[in-house]
Amino acid sequence: MNRNSGTAAPMALGVVAAACFASSFVLNREMSVAGGSWLWTASLRYLFMLPPLVLLVWVRGGLPGVVRSLRARPGTWLGWSTVGFGLFYAPLTWAGREGAGWLLAATWQLVIVAGIVIGGRVPRRTLAVSLLIVAGVALAQTQNADGLDTGSVARVVVPVLVAAVAYPLGNRRLLGRDGLDGVQRTLAMTLGSLPLWVALAGTAGLRVGAPGRDQVVQCLIVALVSGVAATTLFFRATDLVRDRPAALGAVEATQAAEVPFTLAGEALVTGVATPPPSAWAGLALIVGGLCLHALHRPPARTAAVSAGAVPARAEVPPRAEVPAPRPPSARTP
Repeated sequence: MNRNSGTAAPMALGVVAAACFASSFVLNREMSVAGGSWLWTASLRYLFMLPPLVLLVWVRGGLPGVVRSLRARPGTWLGWSTVGFGLFYAPLTWAGREGAGWLLAATWQLVIVAGIVIGGRVPRRTLAVSLLIVAGVALAQTQNADGLDTGSVARVVVPVLVAAVAYPLGNRRLLGRDGLDGVQRTLAMTLGSLPLWVALAGTAGLRVGAPGRDQVVQCLIVALVSGVAATTLFFRATDLVRDRPAALGAVEATQAAEVPFTLAGEALVTGVATPPPSAWAGLALIVGGLCLHALHRPPARTAAVSAGAVPARAEVPPRAEVPAPRPPSARTP
């Protein structure tokens, strides 16, 4: 797939990834309600991700590249993987003890704005459409938030805010590092953040003992669906548009689709009530924003410049005649 061929295909990958990511919000909340430790929920996901990722990268012939990059930059991978995966998923699972999956999924949409801010200069249109999506998320969740005390909301919002900043920050710092593709980068970041997951698993074993069978099964599902499939698809989508800030912001905005997917998942798993009319209006804004991102086509010249196909300067003035050099004594220092 050509990296400069548009945003529709990368955004489609992003939406599929969002559907897979939604399983985390639904199942993590289910495990929390059942009494499972958040330490096991967080650590088991990444420990279970490791074997299938190693196998997948090995089959694709990409394992040597991952090993070379990790050996060349161990500190970079350890640090930014801990940020991008560790400070993303550990706070997210901790927050799952305090709020329903829909509340986490809604707050998580601030990752859209965080990604834009971290990315630097982004066209106003991309920012406006992304804020429209966030407004839709807020509208969809207004009635659901009624009745929750401020402390409960804060115990959800603060850790999810940390996660919303950490995930795009770590992802972008390692984007395209040493030519690794999305699957290779997922494996490298999993290995880079491994010390944190081992530490959390050891802490969980000392504090609460071994995880229950149901929690192990649900963590395995989250690892395969959300950890391997979703992360790989999302990283592939961002790889395709990494040279175009507007398109990258649009792809990151597809994560807003996690909200309707989470609502649907919770309705099936936990029996959440059908969303009220205000929620449907919010979902309409979310879908509308995603469509605006997908259908937007920048001018050909702008697209070529952002992709690096042509120089940013539109015209090159004719070269002026160069006067004969002056004697050394007359030159300015």
